Amino acid sequence: MIPHPSNQVDSGIGEAARTGPRAQPQEARLVSPRQDRYVGRLGGPARRFSTDPRQVQGRPAFITIDAMADSLRIAGRAFRSRLIVGTGKYKSLQETARALEASGAEMVTVAVRRVNLDRSKESLLDYIDPQQYFLLPNTAGCYTAEEAIRTARLGREVGLSEWVKLEVIGDQATLYPDVQATVEATRVLVKEGFTVLPYTSDDIVVAKRLLDAGASAIMPLGAPIGSGLGVQNAANIRILRELITGVPLILDAGVGTASDAVIAMELGADAVLMNTGIANAQDAVLMAEAMKHAVLAGREAFLAGRMPKKLYATASSPLEGVVR
Repeated sequence: MIPHPSNQVDSGIGEAARTGPRAQPQEARLVSPRQDRYVGRLGGPARRFSTDPRQVQGRPAFITIDAMADSLRIAGRAFRSRLIVGTGKYKSLQETARALEASGAEMVTVAVRRVNLDRSKESLLDYIDPQQYFLLPNTAGCYTAEEAIRTARLGREVGLSEWVKLEVIGDQATLYPDVQATVEATRVLVKEGFTVLPYTSDDIVVAKRLLDAGASAIMPLGAPIGSGLGVQNAANIRILRELITGVPLILDAGVGTASDAVIAMELGADAVLMNTGIANAQDAVLMAEAMKHAVLAGREAFLAGRMPKKLYATASSPLEGVVR
């Protein structure tokens, strides 16, 4: 059984909460996820509906909890949003900025080799506020470990970040990763002080080698980059979720619409990274907002724990006590 995270909330209510409708409940304590329902927005304050039998003025008690209680943590850094968004393929830089805002994402990826770094002319970087977004340079377009290492160093030298989304492509038609080169590049970059988030296959053996090399997350593809096919490897993602517990598991590539993001999160992914699914939508800004809600819904469903599947029907209303 997939273990649930331990960031959960107690429904205990302090004496102050019972003294009148205007009184505020005491701060909640962390406990089991099944005692409460999470209701809130990514990036904003969260509210949990208490199922505790104790109530305020005969009404169910609401407890306000900081959304950081269920934050995504990578290499010691906390992010409220579990949606990571790429910045390529949009119709314009202005649309990129609007889509990022609508997505609620805090971390955005930037292709080091495809952005104007010297700012001599209009650049994507002019539309990304570093005070609002955490920039994650990526090595998109690299086909060897050496090429990816040079690109990561370039991103750091121009002041983008010491973090890197590492991509080393092994096949041009499918854009599948060269996993051996990815492990090699990860080992070198970690030794140089980088925080490395590698794009990889869904192979648990490769994932373990990346962890041994010092990777700060495991980022398996759900389907080929830009395909929009959705999660095609659910069984392998489940295996990774069960066995990869020390660092975040981030589904990277293949998401085409909001339901794909929900499925990825319900499988237990800690976050989802996407670009084409938003940028190539007919309305990129609206799709970005849909993806924000999808990631949140999938996360809540994972924490809630779905009902068991059954072959036969079970009546929603029990027959006991029925008037005949």
